[in-house]
Amino acid sequence: QVQLVESGGGLVQAGGSLRLSCAASGSFFRINLMGWYRQPPGKQRELVAGMTSGGSTNYADSVKGRFTISRDNAKNTVYLQMNSLKPEDTAVYYCNADPVLTPWSTPVRYWGQGTQVTVSS
Repeated sequence: QVQLVESGGGLVQAGGSLRLSCAASGSFFRINLMGWYRQPPGKQRELVAGMTSGGSTNYADSVKGRFTISRDNAKNTVYLQMNSLKPEDTAVYYCNADPVLTPWSTPVRYWGQGTQVTVSS
């Protein structure tokens, strides 16, 4: 089993910043892809940003230039630095990780419990 523990959410005014963290633990061989999704109130979950262990990244158009994803592979931890926050960034943010449990297995997606980010206008 793999556990993902998130931290760093909260309430911030528009224009402010927050940093989310997500640490993976458990029994696995390697984690290639880690990232962040979010689910605004009444809407579907959407991709925010993803990052491979090699450093390749992708972002949703709505957060490009404002959010930065990073990783510490040695700690199996992914971060999301969120700057210039807007009220429309309000959502529950979920960390995801796709570990392989052995060198020969396919990735399995795991999710964190979610952390609330609220941006006031």
